[in-house]
Amino acid sequence: MRNTEIKRKTAETDITLRLELDGGGKSNIDTGCGFLDHMLTLFASHGRFDLDVECNGDTEVDYHHTVEDIGIVLGKAFADCLGDKKGIKRYGDTVLPMDEALIMTAVDFSGRDYLGYFLDIPTEKVGDFDTELVEEFWLGFVRQAGCALHIRQLSGRNSHHIIEGTFKSAARSLREAVSIDERYRNEIPSTKGML
Repeated sequence: MRNTEIKRKTAETDITLRLELDGGGKSNIDTGCGFLDHMLTLFASHGRFDLDVECNGDTEVDYHHTVEDIGIVLGKAFADCLGDKKGIKRYGDTVLPMDEALIMTAVDFSGRDYLGYFLDIPTEKVGDFDTELVEEFWLGFVRQAGCALHIRQLSGRNSHHIIEGTFKSAARSLREAVSIDERYRNEIPSTKGML
């Protein structure tokens, strides 16, 4: 089974996260940040991941620690679920339209972390959510997941659509990359013999 439960407690956040890679897209999300709840619900649905997240964070300060730490824990959950990465496709990519926004994502579970982040979000906030935190979320994710993730905005002018498109597109790219390729079920997808 490719699933895990992670608990992480710091002075700033207390997080419990459960992930099932081979799920049906069910989620139960309570982060204390309504916009992030919505994005993670979309992420689970479009990736067909079962995802439960509960976070008690210092949201009275702002959402920074909550958003970054959930990215960290989600990345760690992916790494735990993948183990030695035997049989996975390794690569995934998606170009996703979200109304006027067009978002491209591509991922490689190489074992090396890199974030290529090319979004031009026109507003500083969506509701009470600081849009600069989108990058912080994905940085936390790639560092723990051990993957290279490229996110590029090809068009768009609505901040909500750009961010929503990013989470949907990334979920679909990740779904493809972590899927099992039956032709290589017992092989690690690298000429090095490890990732």
